[in-house]
Amino acid sequence: MTTAHRTALTLAAACVAALAGTSPAHAADGTELTLYRSDSAALYASNGGGNVDDGYAVVREQRALTLAAGTHDVVIGDLPGFLDPEALALGFPGGDAKVVSQRLLLAQGASAALTGLTGHTVDVLGAGGLSLASGTLLRAGDGLLVRDNNGNTTLVSNYAAVRTSGADFPTGASLNLRVDAVRAGQTRAVLSYPTSGLGWRAAYVATLQSGASCRMQFESRASIANRSGRDWRDAQLTLIAGEPNMAKESAPRPMMAMARGFNAKAASADMPQQDSVGDYRSYTLPGAVDLPDGSVSQVPLYASRALDCERTALYENGNSYQPQQPILSRDFSQGGGSAIISTLKLKAFDSLPAGYLRVLTADRNGTPQFIGEGRINDTPKGSDATITLGTAFDLRAERTRTSFSADKAGRTMDEAFRINLSNAGDSTRTVTVREHPSRWRQWTLTSSSSKPSQQTPDTLEFRIEVPANGKATLDYAVRYSWTDADHPQP
Repeated sequence: MTTAHRTALTLAAACVAALAGTSPAHAADGTELTLYRSDSAALYASNGGGNVDDGYAVVREQRALTLAAGTHDVVIGDLPGFLDPEALALGFPGGDAKVVSQRLLLAQGASAALTGLTGHTVDVLGAGGLSLASGTLLRAGDGLLVRDNNGNTTLVSNYAAVRTSGADFPTGASLNLRVDAVRAGQTRAVLSYPTSGLGWRAAYVATLQSGASCRMQFESRASIANRSGRDWRDAQLTLIAGEPNMAKESAPRPMMAMARGFNAKAASADMPQQDSVGDYRSYTLPGAVDLPDGSVSQVPLYASRALDCERTALYENGNSYQPQQPILSRDFSQGGGSAIISTLKLKAFDSLPAGYLRVLTADRNGTPQFIGEGRINDTPKGSDATITLGTAFDLRAERTRTSFSADKAGRTMDEAFRINLSNAGDSTRTVTVREHPSRWRQWTLTSSSSKPSQQTPDTLEFRIEVPANGKATLDYAVRYSWTDADHPQP
């Protein structure tokens, strides 16, 4: 493509918008969208531009088609840019027509904005408004193919603008259909297809309340991203929580413009209706929603509520290695760093779809301040969700092996550790020390300076109080044992 040609195409795209009016393309009346969860960073990016081939949605929309009697061709435009052609279907509920064949024309390249005009009557203009061709647009790609009323076809390569009548300018891909109709006239059709560029995920905000106990105000929202290349107006939305399998790599895969303001005191009648769909959960929004192209809209998922929670300052070692036989090397060790991690745990009051939880707390002036963010996976009602807030600033730990011995003949091994904890803050803190004895699966606790708060086959947990501006120490020892089958003698 020559530089002049690229310049002409760029100018054409700009002129088309001016000549066709400023009204954006929109979905047909009665559009239903089923959106699947997507964590694609490109979908939710506030600094990105253009369409995104991520996310997954199924569209069902009503189309009013004007048909002629018998077999003839019909073009449906204003489709998203990323579709699964094999899953696209058109049906006539009245049974007065049928589809003989179909062909999807994808919006590609510099003239992508013109693909939606395929099948429409256009005027192609040159410099100074000179008419180069008028008639039905057959193709918008490497040049424009236009057929006039006399059946003559013209290929226009260099042009300045394209003009069409009508208030709206259709964009995106187009569907060419060969239809066999019983009679002429307007007919209702239902078009369904999957597309990318649409997706959703949960967005949670927890504001911690003051006081000794852990309480939070919990807000649940659905963030809905539209980077499909077209606007959706007055669409009925159903959100699917879960992870359906996508077998085809070529299929669609699963900034802030607020389509609806979030009302923390919304009544339950204004909340999405939850239901089961196969092995997944669905949330049907109570009202129609506008999804402008290039936007991330938020709608309430559950009504805001107060919840109990649990804050933990956690020092954890091990839990990442499963040996095939007892490890007898003295220097084997997992962990031993100094960082103590702040975590937050809550119990799901209902099914919580996967998303991200932002946690706020008030400073001394009462201003909410951000203190951490973490991911909540799909969490059934009544289950616990735990996120990591960050590294505690005033707390530190030091872990040292104090003894080790291995008796190969007796098939036992003894190991002891000392963990020194320090607190530079002005209040007493409780640190949860979680150890995972990792040398072998068979072990017993032989001694400890503090009684364990929890003990399982792979975990030792202690809760240690560390005074303000002070220190505390934990000592513990374990004994491992095994059989000849576990570790044969050389």
